Amino acid sequence: MSILFAATYPSRTVALIVYGSYARKSWAPDHPYGWTNDHFDTFFKNVEEKWGTPAGFDFSEWAPSLATNPALLSGLAAYFRAGGSPGAVRAVMQMNRDIDVRGILSSLSVPTLILHRTGDRITSIEQGRYLASRIPGAKLVEFPGEDHMPMVGDSDAILNEIQEFLTGSRQVSDLDRVVTTVMFTDIVNSTEKAAQLGDRKWCDLLDNFYALTRRQLDRFRGREIDIAGDGMFATFDGPARAVRCAQTIGENAKSLGIEIRAGVHTGEVEIMGEKVGGLAVHIGARVAARAGAGEVLVSSTVKDLVAGSGLQFRDHGNHALKGVEGEWRLFLAPAASLQ
Repeated sequence: MSILFAATYPSRTVALIVYGSYARKSWAPDHPYGWTNDHFDTFFKNVEEKWGTPAGFDFSEWAPSLATNPALLSGLAAYFRAGGSPGAVRAVMQMNRDIDVRGILSSLSVPTLILHRTGDRITSIEQGRYLASRIPGAKLVEFPGEDHMPMVGDSDAILNEIQEFLTGSRQVSDLDRVVTTVMFTDIVNSTEKAAQLGDRKWCDLLDNFYALTRRQLDRFRGREIDIAGDGMFATFDGPARAVRCAQTIGENAKSLGIEIRAGVHTGEVEIMGEKVGGLAVHIGARVAARAGAGEVLVSSTVKDLVAGSGLQFRDHGNHALKGVEGEWRLFLAPAASLQ
């Protein structure tokens, strides 16, 4: 509709900005980037049977970076449930299936910005490239990532491009960059544990786990940054303290009948008020995701920085960290009782 409006009423259109979109949703012999009939049939069946539940979308396709986080998936399910009934969703998607605006792309005369993630699993990057090649003067910006939803992943990069396109400049953020150590923990098999205990007991268990974790953060001078689902993200001014804190949390968590996994990495982060961000945070989360039940994994940076601290490590091999270039050497920090 936005493309049709911009082509029909250019005098009323300041600019056209398209994210993760297409000129034609459906596959055709001369448009092989769209969804096939089988793809649509699977989607419609899922809507009819599971709409409004965490299983209502295949989040490994729509938002891969959230697909293993039950709490966030539950929130997204509620968001979609509030957005429309299964019948309404089917009607909208059927309209999307029938839309084809390829014939008017060359008629567009307004400034056009096309934004697309290269690994988008719902709408192929080829769809964005097709638009850019056929809209006169269109600017295409490709972002790394697989998430289709713009609010998931590096949404700031998307917003920066939009702001610059519309205003001619980007907002200058007042960021401080410092080297710090990040620690991520989360409960292993949390979904099964929650189902086994029920909502009330599971909430009580989480409260006890967070209280336990915060006691150790105080002890090792860590700073809690965020809680996501059943995990915690914290920073430390020293890598050795972060490793020992993770080890101690893991040992104490056993008294609650749970096991955790943890990841520790040291690198440069951006300080944004009470929050921190940057590549080091992303790496820390990916290191934690590689850990098994009861394990504390650290990056080679951490291992090198704590030499002489008395901490011992076992080589865990080279690993590809999702969304991070190259291979990373990881090391296992044995349980505190085994040091």
